[in-house]
Amino acid sequence: MSYPAALALTVATEVPVYTAALAAASQAPPGRTAGAAVIVNCVTHPLLWWFLRHVPLAVYWPAFAAAEAAVVLVEGWLTARLLRLRGPAPYAASTAANAVSVLAGLLLL
Repeated sequence: MSYPAALALTVATEVPVYTAALAAASQAPPGRTAGAAVIVNCVTHPLLWWFLRHVPLAVYWPAFAAAEAAVVLVEGWLTARLLRLRGPAPYAASTAANAVSVLAGLLLL
């Protein structure tokens, strides 16, 4: 899969999850929540893509799992800051959104 296709798939799958998951936790309008989701993906996705391109095949899956866990934490933190949220909601939303996009990517392999 090309990088633009992977980024498009990630944004298309994660933004609705973030928006739905944070609807109750955030006083922000859905458009602002969706915008925050796009921003956090534009920060983390290029770094994840670059990192995974340089991982040897022998350790790809453990590196993939560790990298995705780091992405979940970074996106949760950034989402909390962008939407001025406290507590576990941005991290739960990040976990759910990234799980959906990983599953979508795996299904398209």
